[in-house]
Amino acid sequence: MSEAEESEQEQLRRNLNELLQELRVVQAGVQILFGFLLSIVFTDRYREVDQYIRITHLVAILFAAASVALLTAPAAWHRALFRRGRREDIIEIAHRFIMVGLGTLAAAMTATILLLGEVIIGGWVAIVFGVGAAIGFSSLWFFLPWRERHRDRIDAPNHPDAPEPAVS
Repeated sequence: MSEAEESEQEQLRRNLNELLQELRVVQAGVQILFGFLLSIVFTDRYREVDQYIRITHLVAILFAAASVALLTAPAAWHRALFRRGRREDIIEIAHRFIMVGLGTLAAAMTATILLLGEVIIGGWVAIVFGVGAAIGFSSLWFFLPWRERHRDRIDAPNHPDAPEPAVS
C-alpha cells in the first residue's frame, strides 16, 4: 500500500509506531549514560577530584536526567491520550519532546566527553574534545537533517518555497 492509499488514521498509527520505536532505541543509550554518570560518584577517585570536575559531572548528570525525562514523556502522553483518539496530538507533542530531549542528550554527551577528557588528559585538549563533541552532535543530529529537510522542501515542485518555474 502506498502512502497515498493509506488512510489518515493508518498513517497516524504508523507514524506513532515509528516514533515510539525511535524512542526505544534512544532510551536505552540515555539510561545507560545516566547510570554510568551516577555510578562515578561512588568511586574512590571521585573524592579527590577538584570542583571543576565535580561541576562538569553535575552538569552532565542534569542534562542526562533531563534527557531521560523528555525522551520517556512521549510514552506517558501516549498512555494517557491514545484511547481518546488523539494520535495526532501525541505525535506533535512527542516530536517536540524528542527534539528537546536530543538536545539535552547532546549536551549530556558533550559534558561527559569534556569530563572524561579532563580526567584523562586535562587542559585545553579536553576542551577541544568537548567542543568537537558539541559540533559533532549538533551537526549529525540537528544541522544536517535540517539542511536535508530544507533541501527537500525546495526541491519539491509544488512546495511554496520552491522557486518559480522559468517562463519562456
